[in-house]
Amino acid sequence: MLAILLSAVLSNPVWGGLLVHGHRGSRGTRPENTLAAFKEALRVGVDVLELDLAVTKDDVLVVTHDPRLEPEICLGPDGKPGKPVPIRSLTLAEVRGYDCGSLKNPRFPRQVPAPGEKVPTLAEVFELVAKTKGAEKVQFNIETKIFPAYPEAAPAPDDFAELVIAAVAEAKLTERVIVQSFDRRTLEAVKAVQTKLRTAQLTSDNLVDFAALASGGNLDFISPDYQWVTKADVDELHRMKVEVAPWTVNDEAGWAKMVELGVDAVITDYPEDLVAWLKKRGLRK
Repeated sequence: MLAILLSAVLSNPVWGGLLVHGHRGSRGTRPENTLAAFKEALRVGVDVLELDLAVTKDDVLVVTHDPRLEPEICLGPDGKPGKPVPIRSLTLAEVRGYDCGSLKNPRFPRQVPAPGEKVPTLAEVFELVAKTKGAEKVQFNIETKIFPAYPEAAPAPDDFAELVIAAVAEAKLTERVIVQSFDRRTLEAVKAVQTKLRTAQLTSDNLVDFAALASGGNLDFISPDYQWVTKADVDELHRMKVEVAPWTVNDEAGWAKMVELGVDAVITDYPEDLVAWLKKRGLRK
């Protein structure tokens, strides 16, 4: 088995090793999409920070998975859980009034709270990485959270893409950023303006013809639910020069399967565990 895993990794078209994406930073161990989570992911040696974007009422890109500030993970300005509030209805100053680090997500028993953590801006995440020693090559996998059925939850696709392109350009990170989405519209809008930005189509169990999807657009990655990808899928996408980055793989059996399939990257809630697992098997320096 080890020989098979080594062969798969060494044939990886990226750089000869499986890239580790810290999902929402390190969601399994720190409050998701907070600076605390990204600091932890950088500490354990991730290759890529995976994160999500929403846009405030005053058109600031903020890092959060949900289009609303949810009481399950964020305390309101009064220090108590309140009703879900759409982020697009709040200014950045109002979003800053929420504490999204004190509550422990019950789905992740190893998660360590970080009281007082705010929803960070994308610029603040870029700044954190720039100031972190040894993070000069860390990349960013940024998801645009946009919903065709709920247009009020985000800017129009072209406007969302323009905000992202401008923020990445200002930080001089074009070569280190991947823009991902379940909604293809922002990916197309990004490529129409900035071809150097890589794009990744996220898919779930309702969209599994990956080759057809890749052939229909200018994509650099397919990012599927890991339970719905096969060796034949990976091989075909590689023939098309499209990389594969499955989500969200959190245990050793899943990691071994992904390496066996020859994927290019793995998105995980437990980046420290995955890095250690790869090193133990001689699959990572």
